[in-house]
Amino acid sequence: MLTGEIRNKVDKIWTDIWAGGITNPLTVIEQLTYLMFIRSLDEKELENESLEALGGQNVTRIFPQDEDGQNMRWSKFKNKDPRMIYDIVSTKVFPFIKEMNGKNSSAFSRYMQDAMFFIPTPQVLQKVITGLDDLYEHDIKDLDMQGDLYEYMLGKLATAGQNGQFRTPKHIRDMMVRLLAPTPDDKICDPACGTAGFLVSSAEYIRERYEAEMTGEQWKHFEGGMFTGFDTDRTMLRLSAMNLMLHSITQPRIDYVDSVSKQNSISSAYDIVLANPPFTGTIDAESINDNLKAVCNTKKTELLFVALFLRMLRKGGRCSCIVPDGVLFGTTKAHKALRKEMVENHQLQALISMPSGVFKPYAGVSTAVLVFTKTGAGGTDKVWFYDMKSDGFSLDDKRTPNGASDIPDIIARFHNPEGEADRKPTDQSFFVDKSAIEANDYDLSINRYKEVVYEKVQYDSPMEIMTRLDELTLEIASKMEELRGLIGE
Repeated sequence: MLTGEIRNKVDKIWTDIWAGGITNPLTVIEQLTYLMFIRSLDEKELENESLEALGGQNVTRIFPQDEDGQNMRWSKFKNKDPRMIYDIVSTKVFPFIKEMNGKNSSAFSRYMQDAMFFIPTPQVLQKVITGLDDLYEHDIKDLDMQGDLYEYMLGKLATAGQNGQFRTPKHIRDMMVRLLAPTPDDKICDPACGTAGFLVSSAEYIRERYEAEMTGEQWKHFEGGMFTGFDTDRTMLRLSAMNLMLHSITQPRIDYVDSVSKQNSISSAYDIVLANPPFTGTIDAESINDNLKAVCNTKKTELLFVALFLRMLRKGGRCSCIVPDGVLFGTTKAHKALRKEMVENHQLQALISMPSGVFKPYAGVSTAVLVFTKTGAGGTDKVWFYDMKSDGFSLDDKRTPNGASDIPDIIARFHNPEGEADRKPTDQSFFVDKSAIEANDYDLSINRYKEVVYEKVQYDSPMEIMTRLDELTLEIASKMEELRGLIGE
């Protein structure tokens, strides 16, 4: 966890960039990402030099070995005159990392081709470099803290994208990962990855749960092949690649793909899909993949993505995804067809209704988490519903911690279905039989099945109330007389 002191240092760096005229949070994060990457290259080069000195064999170097190449290293330029630093970074180092693709096929370098260096002045650049160096030298001790630092910066993105996509809070992502409990052998995909939060949360869970027992082959899988993410925003792809690199995932598959279009034909490829697909967006009907239209003929992205998850999962593969409430009770033919597909042809396991403030300050939309398994042969016997009241934060724009979170209860109950068998629709969680869902035209809204118990309130009779009012009136009059006597004295 980041301390208040570290947060203050990050805020100071942020303010320095802001004062330089860069006020778009996404641009600030992007510029900081480049500088963090430049520093990480020098760290890697120092490791290469140590390996070469210890092992006595040549190790491929990142930077050219001539004077100009060595001057591009963070440790060599960071203490120079501000104007010299600015010249080196803007005219040498930044073009260098943009052209690294030929030597380094990392996802980050692939999406550097159209990157722009926007730090406006030598003074601002020096302040940012000094601030980052202080953080890394004195505060950032390990990969986890690097990830926390990046997560804190991403938390400053407080606006939704043009298609209604927005960053999923970390505690919600972690909950969804723990519901599916991925293993080191799984292949995990987020077809609308944004900043790769779900992939990072999955990586953290696997390291926390399996790190001591993972084999060499599993670690190799972890470093690259385990994680796949798609997005249509190249800025997000750069950020997501950097985010994954900070969690030792050096070769993920992060690609520019419009997931629901004909450009994406992936089928039956993944063990786990975790996603918060964009809401409110629509897509050109001509570009939609035909096999998605066969499930639900629509242009609405929130429906198409759920159909996509079903297609991309292998049989037995599992998904945990966020959908707007409209997906649960929408009355169009496409809405009903998608819900029927999940209930009749696959195994819909759980629906967790979340309060509408979870995504503030981005939006106040009401959402739910769906958990299902692709079977292709049915399997939905009953569906577990949970009515989340609190996620541990206030539900206003400030989202301050309040300590009252249903998330631990959700995870514990989800993994203990036997204990839920006798719960009633008046409880916070309960099972609903498939027959009841079918009878309700596959409506998955929790309010359709939840029962509210109204307590009968006993009121006093009007005469008793009037008598008490008379008594109060007499008491007030008595006190007034007593007050007048005191004033008269």
